[in-house]
Amino acid sequence: MSAAPTRPEVGGEAPWRYLDHAASSPLRPEAAEVQDHLARALWGNPTGSHALARRARDHLDDARERLAAVVGCQPGELILTSGGTEADNLAVRGTLAAAPGRVVCTAIEHHAVLDPVVTAGGTVVPVDRRGVVDLDALAEALGDDVTLVSVGLVNNEVGTVQPLAEVRALLDDHAPQARLHTDAAQALPWLDLRTAAAPADLVTLASHKAGGPRGVGALVVRAGAPLVAQQVGGGQERGRRSGTPDVAAAAAFAAAAEAADGDRDRLVIDATRWRDRLLDTITAGVPGAVASACPDGDRRHLVAGIANLCLPDVDSEALLYLLEHDHRVLASAASSCASGAQEPSHVLAALGHPRALAGGSLRLSLGWSTTEEDVAAALAGAPDAARRLQARAQGGAPA
Repeated sequence: MSAAPTRPEVGGEAPWRYLDHAASSPLRPEAAEVQDHLARALWGNPTGSHALARRARDHLDDARERLAAVVGCQPGELILTSGGTEADNLAVRGTLAAAPGRVVCTAIEHHAVLDPVVTAGGTVVPVDRRGVVDLDALAEALGDDVTLVSVGLVNNEVGTVQPLAEVRALLDDHAPQARLHTDAAQALPWLDLRTAAAPADLVTLASHKAGGPRGVGALVVRAGAPLVAQQVGGGQERGRRSGTPDVAAAAAFAAAAEAADGDRDRLVIDATRWRDRLLDTITAGVPGAVASACPDGDRRHLVAGIANLCLPDVDSEALLYLLEHDHRVLASAASSCASGAQEPSHVLAALGHPRALAGGSLRLSLGWSTTEEDVAAALAGAPDAARRLQARAQGGAPA
């Protein structure tokens, strides 16, 4: 197993214990090597015609083919974007521009999906206490006017995996003209997208969730799915997304995706054990603590890499400070995509957690560089920090 990347030692400080892979996973060495080399060697624009441009285009085509092989699509179906947010926006807005109608999504979608759906007057359907889409409610929301249904493959906050095959079957029965989009940004390290994302017509990917560079992602648009470009200018990506592509970043994305694909079996085994230890130890060690998406204790609907808990009488911001300051553990409260805000999560609200409990959320997320030492630090630090905050909230000794 690779050692966990840490910040440089300063003044003899202990290394960071990084448990925030769902926000952004450290750059894999395979991706770093490719990006560093190509960033220096390739400065030609791949849309040009001279020798350096052709060389850049060759590398771009190779990256697209390798990424498509991991995802399970044709190279021409893959649109490179600036990341998962742009890909989600493009899926919703581009589909509606091409085929006006109503769009449907779940209540726990990433805001990059949820916000454009709400803005377009779409329909938001509930999930159960595990975070799994309510299929009966979804069936009722479907109809001939529905153009797009968006159901994220893996939720970025609690780790719930959605039953896309069952969602696809509902569309076939109740809205056969509708396309299915899935945000799979969190899925690549944990699920084989060749099968897990196969029911979807459009698939969002984000490089940095799998150990690739930030600032690059992709939207798979399978043959026949209508889409109108939302970023126009140069007509790149077959006219579906304009802008000069970052060849080095695309190649590094492909390298990270291949590494994640090859390392998945080992990582899932290790991370499942670590996740269960985190959930079991913290719920046992912190009075009133609950695993956020496991109302009956069953975890089979979760990916291996996300442990999300709600801790009563605990303020998430204070908890994260204590974990970092006293235990060198870096984690997050809910999604890390809201400009650092620690507002209670819309995902936890949709799962039925009251605002007071959701205000004490903690997400510990694992990845390719996680070590036993990282997990051990969280196992010791999280219960200690949470109990101290509970004591302060209940009038005891200060934290």
